[in-house]
Amino acid sequence: MTKQLEKIKQLIEKREQARLGGGEKAIEKQHARGKYTARERISMLLDEGSFEEYDMFKLHRCTNFGMEKKQYLGDGVVAGSGTIDGRLVFIFAQDFTVNGGSLSETMAQKICKVMDMAMKMGAPVIGINDSGGARIQEGINALAGYGEIFERNILASGVIPQISGIFGPCAGGAVYSPALTDFTLMMENTSYMFLTGPKVVKSVTGEDIDQEHLGGASVHATKSGVTHFTASTEEEALQMIKTLLSYIPSNNMETAPRKKCTDPIDRLEDSLNEIIPENPNEAYDMYKVISAIVDDGEFFEIQPKFARNIIIGFARFNGQSVGIVANQPSCYAGVLDVNASRKGARFVRFCDAFNIPIVSLVDVPGFLPGTGQEYNAVILHGAQLLYAYGEATVPKITVTLRKSYGGSHIVMGCKQLRADLNYAWPSSEIAVMGASGAVAVLCAKEAKAKKEAGEDVKAFLAEKEEEYNDLFATPYQAAKYGYIDDVIEPRNTRFRICRGLAQLATKRESLPAKKHGNIPM
Repeated sequence: MTKQLEKIKQLIEKREQARLGGGEKAIEKQHARGKYTARERISMLLDEGSFEEYDMFKLHRCTNFGMEKKQYLGDGVVAGSGTIDGRLVFIFAQDFTVNGGSLSETMAQKICKVMDMAMKMGAPVIGINDSGGARIQEGINALAGYGEIFERNILASGVIPQISGIFGPCAGGAVYSPALTDFTLMMENTSYMFLTGPKVVKSVTGEDIDQEHLGGASVHATKSGVTHFTASTEEEALQMIKTLLSYIPSNNMETAPRKKCTDPIDRLEDSLNEIIPENPNEAYDMYKVISAIVDDGEFFEIQPKFARNIIIGFARFNGQSVGIVANQPSCYAGVLDVNASRKGARFVRFCDAFNIPIVSLVDVPGFLPGTGQEYNAVILHGAQLLYAYGEATVPKITVTLRKSYGGSHIVMGCKQLRADLNYAWPSSEIAVMGASGAVAVLCAKEAKAKKEAGEDVKAFLAEKEEEYNDLFATPYQAAKYGYIDDVIEPRNTRFRICRGLAQLATKRESLPAKKHGNIPM
């Protein structure tokens, strides 16, 4: 065998060694936990044969605590590029079989390299996290590595989509990278995220809690809102990432991929003409409205288990990707609160950053009252939603279905926040407040006098409520001033939105020159 062939043979052997990560026994342990390896996950996510790996032979440089004896080719992260449905993406997947996936200085360099390349090429970056955290043996160098990653997350924000999959542990400073990305997905029962673990919590606060209840997928999906999606299997999780990517563009200079539409844009949905209950206090399901008007009834929801009084997600109208923001009357009557406001605000800002039109479906009676909300800064969080809508320059279409009262009317994409097209159903009530509350304020003195005179106060108030409803609780008062562009028949909603989006396709709007705004937080 020639020297050249020997070198080629050596290369092939090194590649085989690198692909084994921490070795066959470590891989068996990973599988025994019900988890795939980093390479298996990448192979399942990317188009077959498209993966191009970088830094397969990279090694750490640490010699502390015997680390020089724990050298593995690639050093605990698999990184490179590939395609999903033919579109370029950059990806890194932490390898738990190598030193528990702990982050070293050289691992951080590998991750930063793919993030830098993603920025240069204008392609999404996907990070699959499965790591024990910073490599303690490397001390400040590991922390510096995290800092380098975070800075790139920040610089990439609003330029390229960033998606984080939490497929195992993610604790301490490591949680900040997913938190800085656009979308986070967690695995049920096998992943967790927290800044301080159960032992530290116990020693500091005396609280006895396990990993799942401190930072498991169910906690972050329902209570904190840290994660946008959860999945019960890794196959399901990777498919969700693929579906998400199908709705969003590769970078902020492009538009989302357009899908061929066979669903007629002028399809009438007669059920919408009767979906609003006669009783204004009776609930109905906003999901039925969404599925009735979007292409083929397909809606990809974001954060479905968090702040259910507001619905956000992606859908298509005539093949065009849009972001939908909708109040949910069947959950807390659709009121806005702290969590609903910040959920909606972040989604609106993502859509605006990536040229995705926003369709708002409004049925909101107001903000949730009470000290719990006020003490948790509902004012600031409500202002976040207002700011997001007012700042957004993408096409914005707002449809008011029923209630739109007071401050909540303003923050849900009203005309004054530069919504392009504002439609209303005939059932809509656009006013400062509901009839009973308004009459209680406006007619308090008269009602008191009638009560003292022994007259029928209930009949008087009912009459005044009817008068108020006729004057204000209609869409025509707002339409009279041009705040509503048209009152539409509910069954025509799909067609009016499709035609509106076509009209707004060439929209151009800019913000005043500034470094950046100071969004309320």
